[in-house]
Amino acid sequence: MPDSTPPNTAAWLDTAYADVTVRESPFPVAGPTQLVVRARAVAINPLDAVIQSNGRMMYRWLDAPAVLGTDVAGEVVAVGAEVTRFAKGDRVVGFALGVEKGRDHVAEGGFQQHLLLEEALTAPIPTGSAFEDAAALPLAVSTAAVALFQSDQLGLAHPPTAPGEVVARGETVVVWGGATSVGLNAVQLAVAAGYRVVTTASPANHALLRDLGAAEAVDYRDAEVVAKVVAAVGGQRVAGVLAIATGSAEPCVAIAALTGAKRVALASPSVSFFDQPRRSGFSRRRAVMIARLVAGNVALQLRCLRHGIRARFVWGSTLVSNEVGRMLWTDHLPAALAEGRHRVLPRAEVVGTGLSSIQPALDRMRAGVSATKLVVLLP
Repeated sequence: MPDSTPPNTAAWLDTAYADVTVRESPFPVAGPTQLVVRARAVAINPLDAVIQSNGRMMYRWLDAPAVLGTDVAGEVVAVGAEVTRFAKGDRVVGFALGVEKGRDHVAEGGFQQHLLLEEALTAPIPTGSAFEDAAALPLAVSTAAVALFQSDQLGLAHPPTAPGEVVARGETVVVWGGATSVGLNAVQLAVAAGYRVVTTASPANHALLRDLGAAEAVDYRDAEVVAKVVAAVGGQRVAGVLAIATGSAEPCVAIAALTGAKRVALASPSVSFFDQPRRSGFSRRRAVMIARLVAGNVALQLRCLRHGIRARFVWGSTLVSNEVGRMLWTDHLPAALAEGRHRVLPRAEVVGTGLSSIQPALDRMRAGVSATKLVVLLP
């Protein structure tokens, strides 16, 4: 009997630090709660460059060869026995979990033609929305939701689920880095949940952030930024502070101390990982990075201890098995996207077509990208 399994192709990370290599990949088989999706667009994240640049420094469980990629939009090809929300042919966007601990590092990786998505981290793409736009969403919105709503992070109240319901919590949330991928989603989610939002960004993005619902926006480069954020809070109770972007932890803890906030969610490390040299062994830059990271975290936690503040790092995939994932991907996003209440931001920039464009896109990400999401089409 001839083999009837359809062909599949992936961009493989065969060894630590290597360029990705395009070649055949096994066609995935859906588990009970999974979808087989034909990817039509994938987005590039700093996380992908971090893994390629640092080997197993952060993802010690990620053995090569593996398939990277977390942000995927495409069409459902098959569904598992327990899947109820999707059927073959549906247009979906989802968070691919291939790089996570305990997951299938090949079948669940995003950078391939056919892959597995968990139903719990998948949403329908609204009619009229392009695959490339939707692909910008998954990791950023998931990280924002974990930071804001997970009980071990800021623990905020969830957005209401009743159609048209509006709530006002009478509390402020501070989002440092509002114009980042995570920040643009965090502002929208916090506003949807009924919180007043004070954020930071460059002045060029202040109008956008106010349009998304932020009450105040402050220039993060202002020498008096901490004092101006505190003034913008206006004495209202601060439910929590979300620190996004390298170098944001220290001013956010200062804001928490001055406003009486007791929780800070740290979405970014204090040093940059993804611009490290792509080679194993000792390098001065890597040694300096590690030393700064350790010293900075110790000093930060000591300051938090003095002020009774809990500051924890955010891991965006932890919502796969808790109520935050269900709230976001099942209860909130499908309707919010369809009704235009949640906008997919930042804007997508298509930088290539086909899996051979993945490595150039990673190289461009490593060189620095601002206010855009790099996307590769997979026709």
